[in-house]
Amino acid sequence: MKQILKHSFEAVSLLTTNNGMLDVTIVPAFDQPDWLIPSSLILSVDDYNERTATYEWQQQKVVVCHLLPQDQMPDTMIVLEGNTTDHRLALQTAGELHHRQVRISEVKDIEVPEQFNSPKHADNIDSDKTALPFDENVMLSYLFQTVMIDDKAYLVPDLDKIAHQLVDLDR
Repeated sequence: MKQILKHSFEAVSLLTTNNGMLDVTIVPAFDQPDWLIPSSLILSVDDYNERTATYEWQQQKVVVCHLLPQDQMPDTMIVLEGNTTDHRLALQTAGELHHRQVRISEVKDIEVPEQFNSPKHADNIDSDKTALPFDENVMLSYLFQTVMIDDKAYLVPDLDKIAHQLVDLDR
């Protein structure tokens, strides 16, 4: 009998193309470039005006990554698919989400813009551990890729690694 090979699911593989186009959602983030998320990973977008570390979504506790400082009131919870149901992730932010299609050729890899790589930015991350509970060097080295679209910088997060980091912290 032939052995069945288990598929190694990568969330990034959902950046599927349609004639060279990517369907993305731009998620507002504080003191960093806005995040660029594959739209197909979004399971729900809910109004949620309370800061929380876990979010109850369809009878499942989902870990939350905050994209705004502790003193700013959130208004949106975005639940994202993960590699497993345990590794689903919610992003808590404030502001409007923007959906768009982008040509693959319009997405350019860039270095982290200087204004986000300054000591001031590192202080902000350190002062609000719940915003992103990662060391800045770790965050910049493997959790994000910075890209430019239409002369604007965005962060493309490695959602799988963020989810694993947060789930491990939560246990």
